[in-house]
Amino acid sequence: MSNPLDIAEKVPGPLPELTADEIDAAAKRISDIIEPTPLQWNARLSAATGADVYLKREDLTAVRSYKLRGAYNLIVQLTTTERAAGVVAASAGNHAQGVAFACKAMGITGRIYVPTTTPKQKRDRIRAHGGEFVELIAVGDTYDAAAAAAVDDVARTGATIVPPFDDPRTAAGQGTIAAEVLEQLGRAPDVMVVPVGGGGCLAGIGTYLRERAPRTAILGVEPAGAASMTAALVAGGPVTLPEIDPFVDGAAVRRIGAVPFQAVSRFGGRVRTHASLPLLSSTESVSGAATFRMMQIDEGAICTTMLELYQSEGIVAEPAGALSVSALSVIDVEPGSTVVCLLSGGNNDVSRYGEVIERSLVHQGLKHYFLVDFPQEPGALRRFLDEVLGPEDDITLFEYVKRNNRETGAALVGIELGSPDGLGPLVKRMEASPIQGTRLEPGTPAYRYLT
Repeated sequence: MSNPLDIAEKVPGPLPELTADEIDAAAKRISDIIEPTPLQWNARLSAATGADVYLKREDLTAVRSYKLRGAYNLIVQLTTTERAAGVVAASAGNHAQGVAFACKAMGITGRIYVPTTTPKQKRDRIRAHGGEFVELIAVGDTYDAAAAAAVDDVARTGATIVPPFDDPRTAAGQGTIAAEVLEQLGRAPDVMVVPVGGGGCLAGIGTYLRERAPRTAILGVEPAGAASMTAALVAGGPVTLPEIDPFVDGAAVRRIGAVPFQAVSRFGGRVRTHASLPLLSSTESVSGAATFRMMQIDEGAICTTMLELYQSEGIVAEPAGALSVSALSVIDVEPGSTVVCLLSGGNNDVSRYGEVIERSLVHQGLKHYFLVDFPQEPGALRRFLDEVLGPEDDITLFEYVKRNNRETGAALVGIELGSPDGLGPLVKRMEASPIQGTRLEPGTPAYRYLT
């Protein structure tokens, strides 16, 4: 099987260099079907940070994400012969919608490979955008499995691969976001916050800003469970992560592309790792000339941001779409500075909101799980409610662990607290009670298995 990480090398002919001029050319190419997305000042986030915070609303494109820009910019440049042979793409969902839209707009046939974990809402939208011009094929449970299948398809059929990030034409299309921001704002922002998955968007936006607005600080934000760009910058080249958390499906990539890495590695700056090379703390500012930094955001914090955007602004952001805004909760920006956050996508399946709420509560310290040994005597549960639970605490899950003879073993109990400060007193009351319980720590095997 071909290496799915060598997709860019499968495209015949010389590829254009990723430059600001090429991004300007891409902006002209895509202007036929893609209108500029709104750049909206956000009152809540501005008040919370002391900066002027703007959201670049890529969730309002025809396919509800920025991915249409790169897909169309690549496909529109294909020769007549290449168009006749059709195109192939691999995607977690958003890039697929962009490819599907472009195929239908130009009358080109395409086959799109997606992971089996791609939400149904995204699959339905892919079919709606592509119509009879696109065949949707689900393969494997990660993007990389879908990418491998796409490369094999190209080898068999001679179709043209349309990479979601590892191609300068794709990255140039994504870079048109930066061109729009400068035009809409009328000046360069002090900080541009960009979500990072495979790296194409960061490569395009960063390249444009480095040439056209060199004093704009660039902050790349990755989900903590899939920090492939950070790993690459630390290692000095793209590396394959042994495992990832697929929750932030639009940015959960095991390995960034070679083209994005080549571009991003020229930006300079620092990266944040778990062991050393600290980048951004809750008290460090982001500003200044030619600053580039990478950081990671916990998936639970992303979920909290998704809920806040929905409840406060009515914005339906997918996990990857909320990545950049999530960064504002853990960094400081200079008061009065202008910050632009790329809200990259809004293709969120409503059926996922149960998990979103759960992850948010756990991240905020409001949801905890215990294995509780109830004594086999009348009134044990009532005693637990009266003596252990606080007045603002609720039991949200109660399930005996044993399948047989259920009432003689421990029970898995989920407790939602009224405030994060309630955990300490709850544990003390449990320790003082004859009803003994053991807290399941997030991240442990037992926690992952039972929840």
